[in-house]
Amino acid sequence: MTTPIPTISGHDRINPADSPSTKLTISGARKTFVTPEKTHVNAIDDVSFSINQGEFFVMLGPSGCGKTTLLRTIAGLDSLDEGEIHLGKQRIDNLAPHARPVNTVFQSYALFPHLTVAENIAFGLEMERRPKQEVHQRVQEMLELVQLQEMANRKPAQLSGGQQQRVALARSLAKQPQVLLLDEPLAALDLKLRRGMQSELKRLQRTTGITFVFVTHDQEEALSMGDRIAVFNQGRPEQIGTPEEIYEKPSSRFVADFIGETNFVEAQVERQAGAVGAERAENAEGERLVVTLPGGDPVTLTKTVPTPGDRVTLTIRPERIRLTPGGVHFATGEISRLVYMGTDLRCTVTLSDGTELALRVPPPFDEGYRPGSEVKLYADAESLRPLAPEAQA
Repeated sequence: MTTPIPTISGHDRINPADSPSTKLTISGARKTFVTPEKTHVNAIDDVSFSINQGEFFVMLGPSGCGKTTLLRTIAGLDSLDEGEIHLGKQRIDNLAPHARPVNTVFQSYALFPHLTVAENIAFGLEMERRPKQEVHQRVQEMLELVQLQEMANRKPAQLSGGQQQRVALARSLAKQPQVLLLDEPLAALDLKLRRGMQSELKRLQRTTGITFVFVTHDQEEALSMGDRIAVFNQGRPEQIGTPEEIYEKPSSRFVADFIGETNFVEAQVERQAGAVGAERAENAEGERLVVTLPGGDPVTLTKTVPTPGDRVTLTIRPERIRLTPGGVHFATGEISRLVYMGTDLRCTVTLSDGTELALRVPPPFDEGYRPGSEVKLYADAESLRPLAPEAQA
């Protein structure tokens, strides 16, 4: 008798604290490759973190940052030079790939062209010599899960890219792994189909309750699907957090720049003061720092640098900047570029010190907005976020 597919109910994103029982834990992981030029590259550089049971966890980063190498070490396709990987209390990095309770879905789908959809899904179960009735029942469950019942007797060549991806997912889920690893599985799909499959993957993960570990370089995929995201850079995660934390409170310049669009503004801290600007911004010690950008009013920040006179890097997202009064008037500049995008105007404003700020102007569009026009820039005070000193490099 086959085990029924577990279900998860509740909020759109799992609270990691709610499911700590079978964590996937990476401890002190290192992996070094030697290039043809005999130089050593730290593909994984002392990585340690945990992924919670039933979590949709995304490893995000540019090419060559180590995310796929780490995924392959979890799958057993590459070995670690140092460190350990545990699933719950069981160490798995010393197990053969087929002995690990994980399955992997690749970008290439890797379907057998001579087998039907149903036969592809059944393949792994038959290799384990499962009873025929169990295989049949499990295949039917998987066809229903990925909504391909009517395609059961078709060959892969008769399917669209999205349908082939669903077959690959069904085949991997049929063996009921504890963890499903997905290596850029949507990269080969066009934009419309990719967005549809993002919703499909999220539905499948919620329905099965299986831990998904998803590798991508696409920020939209990460933000739309992940319960938590690890942003990788040079072999290690620079920040791990919810999509909201990663986007709204980046821990480093790299994270702020890699996730979505952002502006960086260099400023000098002028003084410590009381309430200045739109809102009082106090830290635990009640100290506040004041900065002034070209043509703007003084803006009060929480203290993130030691003393007045220090330089600080501020970040602000384009969608947080307004051309109409509201919040604090933080700068004045000249429109240097306008691009009509239908849903908004993409506007570039150049400050007197040469700093360029990108912003998005929603409709209705003021006919007075044109290159060469002087404009005042407004934002809520908390939208101007200072990077911590060690994160500004």
